Amino acid sequence: MQHTQTTHPSTAPDTDRAEGDRLVGSDRVLAVLKELARHPDGVSLDELTRAIGSPKPTVHRALAALRRAGLAGQDARGRYLLGDEFLRMAFAHHEARPEHMRVRPLLETLAARFGETARYAVLDGREVVYRAKADPPTGAVRLTSTVGGRNPAHATGVGKLLLAQELGTLDAVRQWIGASPLKRRTPRTLCTAEELHRELRTIGERGYALDDQENETGVNCLALPVYGTSPTAPSGAVSVSALSYRTPLRTLVDAVEEIREALGPLKEPF
Repeated sequence: MQHTQTTHPSTAPDTDRAEGDRLVGSDRVLAVLKELARHPDGVSLDELTRAIGSPKPTVHRALAALRRAGLAGQDARGRYLLGDEFLRMAFAHHEARPEHMRVRPLLETLAARFGETARYAVLDGREVVYRAKADPPTGAVRLTSTVGGRNPAHATGVGKLLLAQELGTLDAVRQWIGASPLKRRTPRTLCTAEELHRELRTIGERGYALDDQENETGVNCLALPVYGTSPTAPSGAVSVSALSYRTPLRTLVDAVEEIREALGPLKEPF
């Protein structure tokens, strides 16, 4: 008797293997691409093989695919590095997508999580400029800050955080203050070089800054650095600013790691 064999998609070995190979192959190509990004001076095939943990022929095929697309190249020493086409696409995308647009989804996440205002700011001399903000859900009392608004750097969490990266000594703080006294926004504002220097040292040690009603009575905040354009220095800072009666400063401090994780790849130097 002749039997007719019916092959179902779920039991077709060749089809499944091809499907799986394409998936695994794509993962390996992406792994190679990411590893190349870690070696601006180039990396050898042997080094890539060890880092990826795949057979040398597999890594070589992934490199060949990337080179055909212009996403990888090879220098005169035979070492592999990111290709010009990859760099062109990355820079074009970066230029077309301002940093404040990149942090906007993060701010919305933080505003929804804490029911408070989340802001992104950069340092501009003695002031900070707010480039983006997200307000809490409808119904909550909101802060009156605006995008493009400014505040004294020494009186804000974002400002002190960014100053801590630039002013490493008491002399540097004194030179920054110069002949213009620091404005006292509230009774808690730090206005002397000695006070500010101590605060900046503390910020550098713990990795985040606090504004304990120093810029506005009844409002506190916690700020963390954002690494969006430089592999070594923060390009700005994100803060969660809260009404102190609703979200005490202790609540923000207890959640600092949660806030840091919400920043994703922007939370640390790249």
